Formats: sequence, structure tokens, C-alpha cells
Amino acid sequence: MNFKKPFFWNLKKPNIFSYLLIPLTIPIMINNFFLNIQKKYKFSEIKTICVGNIYLGGTGKTPLTIKLFDIITKMGLKVVTAKKYYTSQVDEQVLLKTKTKTIITERRIDAINQAISKSNQVIIFDDGLQEKKIDYDLKFVCFKKKNWIGNGKLIPSGPLREKVENLKNYDVVFLNGINENSDDIKKIIYKFNTKIEIFDTNYEIQNLDELDINSNYLIFSGIGDPKSFKEILLENNIKVVKEIVFPDHYNFKKEDIKNIFEESNKLNAKILTTEKDFTRLSDDDAKRINFLKIKLKIINEKKLIDFLNDKLN
Repeated sequence: MNFKKPFFWNLKKPNIFSYLLIPLTIPIMINNFFLNIQKKYKFSEIKTICVGNIYLGGTGKTPLTIKLFDIITKMGLKVVTAKKYYTSQVDEQVLLKTKTKTIITERRIDAINQAISKSNQVIIFDDGLQEKKIDYDLKFVCFKKKNWIGNGKLIPSGPLREKVENLKNYDVVFLNGINENSDDIKKIIYKFNTKIEIFDTNYEIQNLDELDINSNYLIFSGIGDPKSFKEILLENNIKVVKEIVFPDHYNFKKEDIKNIFEESNKLNAKILTTEKDFTRLSDDDAKRINFLKIKLKIINEKKLIDFLNDKLN
């Protein structure tokens, strides 16, 4: 989805714009009601995991999907990732194909059937918690601690696909980032689901040695949470002199890249983008632009491995 989030979505409390849009949340509530009562199919031949969100965009689903693929592979299980095909999300599809074994289909049920036909034991979906037809064995929800649930309202009044109370229907929450209020977030989660597992995560830069702390950098991105990109650079003493933000999953035009090169020359700055954005660049442009390679770190990975062993074996 190519969009920039309205500023009021991440306010701690709804403002006047949010309240004015509340009537438009009614279709979301009606849709969610029918999704919850509709019959869903469960598959006995394979374990299904869905990594999704209830906060729209920028919660780290794809890095977590890749991390889970690595963990489950090391557990000795034959695993594949999957993603529903959207023309606007080719970047995430490319990342999954590069870093995992993946299946891209227009229907998630078709992906499951393909995975079964190839004798896979586990399939991990990147996105799809609101899927109408599948009863996943494990349902994982991703949040950024800094944003949490924003103003707590449903789309378009706020950033939520469904009410936070629906965490009662999920198995695990992953909280990404550093936030001094994370204990308060966990208390809210446990209020709705006392049995849910919660894991803290953060990102580590894998190619920091390729960056020059003595140089200036112009950064650009078209991701759901561009602030996190800039923040991790600043935390690692990378000098960001200019930031250009595009909508999520944005397809860069020649003029956009031309402007980026011209601006970098004016500032005498190197150019840096995210790995996901890098996949959308032309081969010629990619030769002149570096990307930040990150890896998701799960703080208590041993506990997660034990949990997955219990649920998948």
C-alpha cells in the first residue's frame, strides 16, 4: 500500500481529525465481525504460521519471517515462507526469495497446497492475519514499541486494522525497538491475553564496516516506519545530513533518483537506503547507492526456540 501515515495516527490520544473520521471505521468493524465468524480451514498435513500485524505498516514482519525461517531450518524441519502476491509489494517478495525458500501466490491456500506437495513441514506467511479462509496453527503479531498502537483507533481514524482487544486471539507478540515504556505495553497485552508469549527484538547492522563514520550521508526510504531507519544510523554514529521519505512500497521514478544524486552532490554526501528500497532500484542506480543490511535479534531466542519446538514437533 503506497501511503504516508497521517500525523495524528501516532498521537498518544485521538485528536479532532481522528474523531471526525470515526464514522468511517464502521465498515472495518463490520468486515472484522464477519471475518471472525466465517469458517476457516485448518491443514493437518503442515504447520502454518502467520507473521502479521494489527497496526498498519512498518512493524517488521518481513525481517521476523526471515529470522523464523532460519530458526526453524536449524531445528531440522523442512520450512518454506510464503506471501500473497501484490504488485505493490515486490520489494518484500524479492527479499524473501533472496533470503529464504519462498512461495508467492495470489491465494494463500494455494501456497499451502504447494508447500504440502513439496513435503514441507512448516509454512510461514509474511502477512495475512486478517485472512478469511485459513485457521493458522500459530499467529504472531508484530509491533514497534515506539508506535505501539498509535492513538488506538481503527483505520482511517487511527492505524489499527482491528481492535487491540483482539490480541486475545493470538499466540505471540513481538515488540521491536528500545522503549522505556515497554513494561507498560506488556501489561496492556497481558490484560487481554494472560497466556500470550511476548518477545523483545531489535535490529543489528550487518554491514557497519562498509559505512564511514567520518562521511556525511543522504538517506532515503519508502518503508512503513522510516524513522527507525534514521534512528539506527544515528545510534551507530552515522552522520545523516539529509533525509528523504517516500510512501511505503514506493516505486522510484528516474526523476526521484536524479534529484537524490543532485542533492547528494550539493551536500558532498554519500547515499544510503534500506535493503528493501534497494531492491526497487535499477541496476545502474544500484551501483552508486549503498544499502543498510540489518538482521533481527530476538532478545530471548532460546525461549522462542523452546516454544517453537513445543508447538511444531
